[in-house]
Amino acid sequence: MTWKNNTKEIEQYIHSIEAQQKLYKRSLFIVVLSQIFGGAGLAAGITVGALIAQDMLETTSYAGLPAALFTLGSALAAFLVGRISQRYGRRHGLSIGFLAGGIGAIGVILATVINSIWLLFFALFIYGAGTSTNLQARYAGTDLANEKQRATAISIAMVSTTLGAVAGPNLVTPMGKVAVSIGIPALAGPFILAAFAYILAGLTLFIYLNPDPFLVARAIDANQEKQANQLLDQSIPLQTNVNRIGIIVGALVLVLSHIIMVAIMTMTPIHMQDHGSTLTAVGLVIGLHIAAMYLPSIGTGILVDRVGRITMVIASGITLAISGLLAAYAPGDSLLWLTIALILLGLGWNFGLISGTAIIVDSTNLEIRAKTQGSVDVWVALGGTAGSLLSGVIVAYSSFGMLGLLGTYLALLFIPIIFWAHVKEKSKARVM
Repeated sequence: MTWKNNTKEIEQYIHSIEAQQKLYKRSLFIVVLSQIFGGAGLAAGITVGALIAQDMLETTSYAGLPAALFTLGSALAAFLVGRISQRYGRRHGLSIGFLAGGIGAIGVILATVINSIWLLFFALFIYGAGTSTNLQARYAGTDLANEKQRATAISIAMVSTTLGAVAGPNLVTPMGKVAVSIGIPALAGPFILAAFAYILAGLTLFIYLNPDPFLVARAIDANQEKQANQLLDQSIPLQTNVNRIGIIVGALVLVLSHIIMVAIMTMTPIHMQDHGSTLTAVGLVIGLHIAAMYLPSIGTGILVDRVGRITMVIASGITLAISGLLAAYAPGDSLLWLTIALILLGLGWNFGLISGTAIIVDSTNLEIRAKTQGSVDVWVALGGTAGSLLSGVIVAYSSFGMLGLLGTYLALLFIPIIFWAHVKEKSKARVM
């Protein structure tokens, strides 16, 4: 009965552009609401995850492990949420992902109470589901968008993440006091917020993202394909233009920018705390960093379209390189310079994310686009895992300054990558 009712509900949108646009706007609003909650859950864990592990292990050597675990968990969740969404719709896939992230946050709280490092590691892995779901949620707003609305929809979703993401780290101290008042270690306080935020995001999507925009879009597409098949000669082959060089460049930009961002961001709270900074100061810096990751999205999207993908890739590399230099040479007790370094780190990541994604979209066709994006996302997550793991080892055996310099080196690789692609494209054009 539910399936029949749902099918009838979907059918009313197939032939009405007005109904589609109304549902598009409503779906985008629900996505924005869930992203605000999801952003708070994401940022809270990033701020203190490494500090909890450092306290339990009494060493900084493995301080990057928490970020590595929830990044690895996010890679698995991205695959599963994508599969569930493909089969059952965004509503089910995204709500399950957010609820799993909330359960992981609860597990982290329990681990701090009983002082279990193994439970902490497992819970952080599950908590990673919220991270990937938070990123995937922005696509739900684009399912019913037309070509001129898609970039705007993604930008709005990313900007809305900022509201929760900036608030999360700045609630570290208040949530720590709440945790202590109920007999929980102070550092677990942000995970109370994360559990509440992720579960609320999941419930918001499950209750209100109905009818499911993905299922409606799929029904519209099936109807259009049916009509086209009646008019077109099926013997005409489809165009299969794929730019493999572009795919490689886009993937490298996404992976390298993510490695640099995760590595420096992961160790900044510990670096600051080692130089006497308070949790409030740490929360402020991380909050501004995350704001720089998401808030400029609309402007970045316009720049990527107007000045070009390659120009913005170079801008990403230069911005990340300057950030690495500032992180390397700024005094550890200088809140101002570390804040500037982390803001530039977030901005450079934002440039790389949007320009790299645009290059991959330009370089693929619909037959392989989703599969290619999924494969690249796995490498991005694995790169983030490697970056967070190695960052702790580098700082433990060398220094935070060395970590910043390595980030600068990786960022400057963007320039030879672009040069290589240009040479390959020119030789390809000569052959043709």
